[in-house]
Amino acid sequence: MLFGLLLDNVVKRGSLRVIDYNDREKAYGDGSGQRITLRLHMRGPHTALALNPYLKLGEAYMDGEVTVDPPHSIYDLLDLVLSNLGTSYSSKAMQIYAALRRMKRRIDQHNPIGKAKDNVAHHYDLDGGIYDLFLDEDKQYSCAYYTRDDMSLEEAQRAKKHHIIAKLAIEPGMRVLDIGCGWGGMALTIAEETGAKVVGVTLSEEQHKVATERAAKRGLSDQVEFRLQDYRLLEPSFDRIVSVGMFEHVGIGHYAEYFTHVNRLLTEDGVALIHTIGRLDPPAATNPWIAKYIFPGGYIPSLSEMSASVEPTGLMMTDVEILRLHYAKTLREWRRRFMARRDEALKIYDERFCRMWEFYLAGSETSFRHEGMVNFQMQITRKIDALPLTRNYMIEAENRFEAGNIPHRLAGD
Repeated sequence: MLFGLLLDNVVKRGSLRVIDYNDREKAYGDGSGQRITLRLHMRGPHTALALNPYLKLGEAYMDGEVTVDPPHSIYDLLDLVLSNLGTSYSSKAMQIYAALRRMKRRIDQHNPIGKAKDNVAHHYDLDGGIYDLFLDEDKQYSCAYYTRDDMSLEEAQRAKKHHIIAKLAIEPGMRVLDIGCGWGGMALTIAEETGAKVVGVTLSEEQHKVATERAAKRGLSDQVEFRLQDYRLLEPSFDRIVSVGMFEHVGIGHYAEYFTHVNRLLTEDGVALIHTIGRLDPPAATNPWIAKYIFPGGYIPSLSEMSASVEPTGLMMTDVEILRLHYAKTLREWRRRFMARRDEALKIYDERFCRMWEFYLAGSETSFRHEGMVNFQMQITRKIDALPLTRNYMIEAENRFEAGNIPHRLAGD
């Protein structure tokens, strides 16, 4: 069968056993490592799996048409397959299919005002209880920053916020804009620990509601304002702009528009920090299963696509950092927590949703481990001398955070 030929071509290392509906077995790989058993519960040929595995495998898992025998899980299957594939394609046909999808990506990622809100609602306006099952206490839904291997998720997420704040060199009284503020954790931390005044914008009604409630509960409503608003409708000016995990939703056709607005919104000596998932390989298209079920309109950029969009605006890239494997560690902890509380997720939604979410977390983690996915942190300014000439100021600020020496908080402001 075609699916078997595909697996023969892909699984060269490791041990995979496939059992079909009629209990027929076939082995793939070189027999090394633990044997993973994939069961196909569909009758007849598995042509759809072979012709479009990037979409159909996820759908088949969601529908219970494929399962993985314990003690292994769908993560182990994806880890095996993607560790063999790396950044290559499973077949020449898949390479051609990816090229065709790339040709139409500007259509797929068209995110004008209005449609962008609908795309955000698809993922972020889910029942908030789902996110409480696996996120840290501050509801940080982006890559954490592990400065030590033994860090808890909560510690690593605090380190991520401090890492970003240190790069921005925020001072008391500055006006800071948080584009894509989520549930408000970054904006609230900036306000509490730097004394800045912060405006956070989101297109998610659920996130806006929660963020506003959190600001009021912490007595920060006069210092932090959360708006249900598209960033393109904001008026200048801000001394600092931070955007964490939002750029993935912009869409390739809107990159020039995005950076033009960042430029417009910054003061003359302003600084922006864009934190986004990125790819180390050339520009491509969004995984079809992710585009359909998780992030419609989304796209993970290559660094060349980002820099090419910054350069014509007059903005200057003053620092670029690539975070390797930090998101893989973050996703592993999210998946562990979600699976530990899967029964609670089942009460909120249903079995198909739980399978979808498990596949999403497992597929994302294995992509960061094997497919060249990383995180970019791009610092951009309007003036070449807006910040100190070396990175020492960032390191010194982070050391103060790690030591608990936060002047604004210690002063009782």
